[in-house]
Amino acid sequence: MSTPVDRLSALLAEHADVERQLADPAVHADAPRARALGRRYAELGRVAAAAAAREAAAADLAAGRQLAAEDAAFAEELPALEEAERATAERLREVLAPRDPEDGSDVILEVKAGEGGEESALFAGDVLRMYLRWAERTGWRTEVLSSTDSDLGGYKDVSVAVKRRSGDDGPDGPWARLKFEGGVHRVQRVPVTESQGRIHTSAVGVLVVPEVEDAGEVELSPNDLRIDVFRSSGPGGQSVNTTDSAVRITHLPTGTVVSCQNEKSQLQNREQAMRILRARLRAAQQEAAEATASAARRSQVRTVDRSERIRTYNYPENRISDHRTGYKAHNLDQVLAGDLDPVVQSCVDADLAARLADAGA
Repeated sequence: MSTPVDRLSALLAEHADVERQLADPAVHADAPRARALGRRYAELGRVAAAAAAREAAAADLAAGRQLAAEDAAFAEELPALEEAERATAERLREVLAPRDPEDGSDVILEVKAGEGGEESALFAGDVLRMYLRWAERTGWRTEVLSSTDSDLGGYKDVSVAVKRRSGDDGPDGPWARLKFEGGVHRVQRVPVTESQGRIHTSAVGVLVVPEVEDAGEVELSPNDLRIDVFRSSGPGGQSVNTTDSAVRITHLPTGTVVSCQNEKSQLQNREQAMRILRARLRAAQQEAAEATASAARRSQVRTVDRSERIRTYNYPENRISDHRTGYKAHNLDQVLAGDLDPVVQSCVDADLAARLADAGA
């Protein structure tokens, strides 16, 4: 079994190797490869920076102790040097913890109405707006791929692509934070359809999967696909109800079904549906692989299981509660306006603690 020292040495060697590759002009003729190398270099850069800071802090502490041994006046500087050495050591330990290889990925996020009928569909619309506002604050780009509207202006289901900002080659993409949003989101409030003023409880399901950047990553045989076209329904202009532009794709081996009708072009709807299908299938493959892999790769708070209730939005108390981490705050109005960072950070912190515990096991 490799030690943390072995792991650090291997990562620093990889950092130097990736740096050499990026210095080769020929690499940049292959845009996907250059982009992948750039993101890996950014990931490894955090390790290299943390290792350098740790080494510098350790050297400062050693020098401080030597000076203190020769002159007692220097002893009062030792506590600060010791604290700096502890902090840099902990930072290095954090960046060496096994990392989700998908953290640099863009995502496809789906919100589906659940129990609660029309009220659930309305809440699905609220959840979607929350994510769109958060994405805007964060600098991510969003694109609605598919949606089915409800009668009162909510969504029966909606799929959105969330992408990192143009030119961002940093180590973390939307998946690094949005992956914690998969599960059941419960709402407690007085529905607009309630005449007696009673509080109802309903829920929506959220599914988040990494988007497949290279279509070749997921092999799809035409013989495994059944593609149906049908007439779109809902808002969208005069042609929406007069042409068979909507597309439904069924992946026969798994029974996975994806429908898209937002675009007026059948070809565009088909392309959108294929994006969603590839992402779902790869996520299912990875989930199956993780089920048989060691627990070290599995986050204790990450989930794409819509049967797990992860959060409650209580309108009367203006309260947001995350049931995985115990996070609770009375600023629901701000969260729905896109201020999700503190809630998600509680998941990020819990995930890091779990990965550090696994790494030390």
